[in-house]
Amino acid sequence: MERLGFVWRGVVTAVALAAIMALALVVVGCGGEDAAVPSDSASASGAALTEGTIVGAGASFPAPLYTKWGADYQGVAGVKLNYQSIGSGGGISAIQAGTVDFGASDAPLEQSELKESGLAQFPMTVGGVVAVVNIDGVKDAELRLTPEVMASIYMGKTKKWSDPSITDLNPGLKLPDAKINVVHRSDSSGTTWIFTNFLTAAAGDVWTAGADKEIPWPVGVGSKGNEGIAASVQQLKGSIGYVEYAYAAETGMTTTQVKNKAGVWVKPALKTFTAATANADWKASLPSMALVLVDQPGKDTWPITGASFILVQKEQKDAARAKAMFDFFDWCFANGEKAASELNYVALPSSVFKIVEKDVWPGVTADGAPVWK
Repeated sequence: MERLGFVWRGVVTAVALAAIMALALVVVGCGGEDAAVPSDSASASGAALTEGTIVGAGASFPAPLYTKWGADYQGVAGVKLNYQSIGSGGGISAIQAGTVDFGASDAPLEQSELKESGLAQFPMTVGGVVAVVNIDGVKDAELRLTPEVMASIYMGKTKKWSDPSITDLNPGLKLPDAKINVVHRSDSSGTTWIFTNFLTAAAGDVWTAGADKEIPWPVGVGSKGNEGIAASVQQLKGSIGYVEYAYAAETGMTTTQVKNKAGVWVKPALKTFTAATANADWKASLPSMALVLVDQPGKDTWPITGASFILVQKEQKDAARAKAMFDFFDWCFANGEKAASELNYVALPSSVFKIVEKDVWPGVTADGAPVWK
């Protein structure tokens, strides 16, 4: 099934979506969660990992894209990708424990953290985080929210959709005198890291709850994964949440406009996500390649944009297995742009791949020799 459960075009009921989200695993290949992310000591050496299958786990932000890339690559190379959408924090823990071939996180690790854990890190794609709402009569990308109003809602200070701070931004739009039901992530999340870094950067006078993968939320109910947020918002009237744009686009959710750093109202789109990367200096971000892309300048820039990163162990125990993993990443960089664009992710330009290939991958070794030559 194309995109393995992420294509729900047409009419999808909230109950059905919630059931699918609760049961679905973001996997190309087979096996349940324990099979995909083994925790026993044998798996750390690769012995428990299935031959011909690359195992990854982590961020739900890029999961639709990794799923699509995995399906396409299997058709080309006959190698399966088994990717578990368990959140960035889970992905970091899994790669540190050696229970997966790679971890994925939207919250990049700093060089000191990478060194301590013996990891290498590089960006794989860029996407946009969007605020999504469930308000009767409000159409997609119709509602306007400033960073300050968004921060006030998530601080629990703005409590109703009829609040003047919202209605004044939206003249002519009929908003109900109803409670705002706030939905946030309950797990350790790179999407939360991007969203809270945006609120801190763009509305720091209002947003005082911090910026991290997990924070003490002042208000709201928690859901696990981008999948859980999407399901919760679709079920709960008067709600607001935040998800990676692919989840909103594929499920027909109602997104919002945001005023960016240039003071321009922008809508979420591949064009505005791409604009946010215009000033990205990946060379200067070495050796960690950690880069924050929120609240970037430019009139066309979507301000809640972030990169998603791959984490691998610098010392690999199985050279052939590690080479198969890098072959997959190499194929994604070289051939994945079309699939990325179709799902509204920004494919990294060849200049970035050249930096990764030249400055990051040679540091990953097996038996003392570089895996990628």
